[in-house]
Amino acid sequence: MITVSQLSKRYGKHAVVDDMSFEVAAGRVTGFVGPNGAGKSTTMRMMVGLTRPDRGEVRYRGVRYTELLRPACVVGSVLDSRCMHPGRTARRHLHAIAHLSGIPRRRVAEVLHEVGLDAAAEQRAGGFSLGMRQRLALAGALLGQPDVLLLDEPSNGLDPDGIRWLRGSLRTFADQGGTVFVSSHLIAELAMFADDLVVVGGGRLLAAEPVATTLARGDTTVHVRTPDLAELASLLSRADITVHTAGPTLSAHGTTTDIVSQIAFDHQLRIVEISETSRSLEEILLDITGATAEFASA
Repeated sequence: MITVSQLSKRYGKHAVVDDMSFEVAAGRVTGFVGPNGAGKSTTMRMMVGLTRPDRGEVRYRGVRYTELLRPACVVGSVLDSRCMHPGRTARRHLHAIAHLSGIPRRRVAEVLHEVGLDAAAEQRAGGFSLGMRQRLALAGALLGQPDVLLLDEPSNGLDPDGIRWLRGSLRTFADQGGTVFVSSHLIAELAMFADDLVVVGGGRLLAAEPVATTLARGDTTVHVRTPDLAELASLLSRADITVHTAGPTLSAHGTTTDIVSQIAFDHQLRIVEISETSRSLEEILLDITGATAEFASA
């Protein structure tokens, strides 16, 4: 659905986005992740024509954003939850967007209901909490019933119920054939509903792959408690599995419970307890982006 080709942007001598190319598939949720200063926001601004790239282009089904006849009906974006006049009510804010984009006014009531702001429709946006502004901004993105949602940190300010609602809404949008491209620092939350990841650091693309592929980069460790510790350790070592023992527990690295339990079963060894742990998506991404982080904790 979205093709980003050799996108580049410099400010003075600093390359904010450097020759970035990737694709975003329809019917999937793609997370856009990387440390602060990685170039995520600048990339997303270039994707909707708010920042002009020095080189490269972005196409939606082969068409540049600036050449879309009705862009609001193709791409709905939220790049800043403060993008509303504080003196306007939620309803009037959405009426203004609908008028500018040639969208029927009936859609205003529909999206207010969809994002849960029916009761706040006549309240001024200046009095909204950050979470309410996020909902109103998303309502504006949904007005044109777009094929694509482009969202920069949409969960900022949302309470746990709001985050769960957002997760479900984006998942449903993608399952119905839509394309979701969403940046977030909440990696554990993103892992719950994203299909693919685009990982950036220092303005460059580091990885573009399914979440499952990223998770496979992490090491898996199987922990076993058995009275036949020494014999099991020997068998696993002979199978080229790295083993460590500590007291009554054996840890086998880079394998699975299925493999370890099968070896134990084949040699009639008794297992009292077996479990498997793996590195989190957040830990794996920190490894991928660590060398490019502009700000690092001591």
